[in-house]
Amino acid sequence: MIPNSRPAPLREEGIVEEALPGLTFRVRIKEGQNVLAHLAGKLKLYHIRVLPGDRVLIELSPDGRRGRIVRRL
Repeated sequence: MIPNSRPAPLREEGIVEEALPGLTFRVRIKEGQNVLAHLAGKLKLYHIRVLPGDRVLIELSPDGRRGRIVRRL
């Protein structure tokens, strides 16, 4: 492992529950846990729309409470 490199993020699949202001979403992952997630840069750049009810792939933070939506499934 390279010094000062970050560990690979944990990826989970979830369903968007609620759209919040500022391109933030409340997402329910498989364990029934709710996560606050924001859109990744490429999704913003290409204007990918994410709506409540969509299945998404999330990269979770180490604490598991926040994340980044990296793909719409």
